[in-house]
Amino acid sequence: MDIIAVGIDLSKDRLDVAVRPSGEAFAVDRNAAGLDRLTARLQELSPHLVALEATGGFETIAAAALASAGLPVVIVNPAQVRAFAKALGQRAKTDPIDAAVIAHFVEATKPQLRTLPDEATRLLADLVTRRRQIVEMMGAERQREKRMTQPHLRNSIVRLVKALEKELASVDADIDDAVRGSPAWRDKEDLLASVPGVGPVIARTLIAELPELGQLNRKQVAALAGLAPYTRQSGQWRGRSFIGGGRKVVRTALFMGAMVAKRHNPVLKAFFDRLVAAGKPKMVALIAVARKLLTILNAILRDHRSWQNA
Repeated sequence: MDIIAVGIDLSKDRLDVAVRPSGEAFAVDRNAAGLDRLTARLQELSPHLVALEATGGFETIAAAALASAGLPVVIVNPAQVRAFAKALGQRAKTDPIDAAVIAHFVEATKPQLRTLPDEATRLLADLVTRRRQIVEMMGAERQREKRMTQPHLRNSIVRLVKALEKELASVDADIDDAVRGSPAWRDKEDLLASVPGVGPVIARTLIAELPELGQLNRKQVAALAGLAPYTRQSGQWRGRSFIGGGRKVVRTALFMGAMVAKRHNPVLKAFFDRLVAAGKPKMVALIAVARKLLTILNAILRDHRSWQNA
């Protein structure tokens, strides 16, 4: 039986919509009235999948509005959609065409539905993102300070860094209030932070950016984090394995945790040392530690059992 698949392309002022297999196409304004109209029309169609591309948060409001109306919303990877379009020989690019390609992509691939983060989780994700931005700005300013020779310009940098430190403390307090004010999040943070190598920042990043943790199997969660290896192979030629894709923020947090864990977590230190002794490059071994750390954290939340009691 054919499924009804809907693709939505978002731009600054409107949402272009394409429906397969009927070929219906329409557009709505990107505002509250437009979302109401879109929701009503899609509820009439009863689609099996409604897909939007991940666009760095641009899609959040539309996805939340559709999901709250009970529609089966999925967020798809733009790179995969572009590759699909190339495979179809689709070179033209307009908003209506993009919507049609997204609809065709989900019709062909049937991506798995996952629960979207609720409003509180999205707020935590925004706070974690803002914290990361401030830390990056502080790092950039400190690098400039090292190269600066003019005293008055150096003083300007010092003043800005102090202001950023104050803002960082404020954001950290907001994050702490959000996490400690939610019994479910507080429980998750305590479980995650029970693992040597995982501190509050990493735990909160995972809660905000990987809400599926504890609900998927180890291969699925590794793929979401971009830690699932893939191999290039053709005939007798076999290339190296790579990692990539997934959620970069999550992967970065796990690498930071792996760097600490390979020194202070007895299980993961032994695992890292064993791989290096077997001739694995240290970076390859570190990636393996990050993947194993993710597997451990996934099991801890799944079983609701801390590291000490595992």
